[in-house]
Amino acid sequence: MSESYYEQLFGVRGKVALVTGGTRGIGLMIAEGLVRCGARVYVSSRKVEACEETERALSAHGECIAIPCDISTIDGCQQLADAIAEREDRLHLLVNNAGLTWSAPIDEFHEKAWDRVVDLDMKSPFFLSQKLLPLLRAAASPEERSVIVNISSVNGIKPSGLQNYSYAAAKAGLAQLSAQMARDLIDDHINVNTIAPGPFKSKMTAPLYATPEAEAEVLDRFAMKRWGQMEEVAGLTIMLASPAGAFLTGVEIPCDGGSTSIG
Repeated sequence: MSESYYEQLFGVRGKVALVTGGTRGIGLMIAEGLVRCGARVYVSSRKVEACEETERALSAHGECIAIPCDISTIDGCQQLADAIAEREDRLHLLVNNAGLTWSAPIDEFHEKAWDRVVDLDMKSPFFLSQKLLPLLRAAASPEERSVIVNISSVNGIKPSGLQNYSYAAAKAGLAQLSAQMARDLIDDHINVNTIAPGPFKSKMTAPLYATPEAEAEVLDRFAMKRWGQMEEVAGLTIMLASPAGAFLTGVEIPCDGGSTSIG
């Protein structure tokens, strides 16, 4: 088969994508992969400086536009949706990646830690998706479905030793929320799927590799005994956004080197 066939099957060239939390960690990995594969990618995060730095770095590989915005509130979700609508008349791919974690002993875990995490990790993906539905519907057709990818975590599937109660609850809830959204948007030709990453290096997981001893202990708990790479989570996202993933909706896919399935 020709190379052009593979590009057609797995291609995202010319698509418009938005990646929240796209200036670091897994969000940055996904954004870079999409840019390198020819999508026009908008990234967003709270910090202006991080947005500017990411736009400069990724623009060396293709089209990247950064929009600073705090989507931890519904007003923030509306502001970001409005900013995209000012620039685009359709959106092919939304990656809800922005997230926060918080760990504390069970006897000390408090309401602030609960609300901040649940608001950003579960509530914001729903309301940002809601605000962007007009653009997602405008890009969708029976032949080319629009796609929402919600980034969950293996902590939403399998308990960990991190005592991150609101994070585990929010990520588990996000997977069920995604399935419900997939059901309700099926006739709008919008697919909704969840990726549950495992061990990837990021600011959020930095305490897990703060020392060689800590890193060795963490990796010993994962089946492949290594960290995930940019191409692996970006590639899975690209597959879901491409014609190759068109028949998948309402599913949660662990991207974790087998840690939730074979230990």
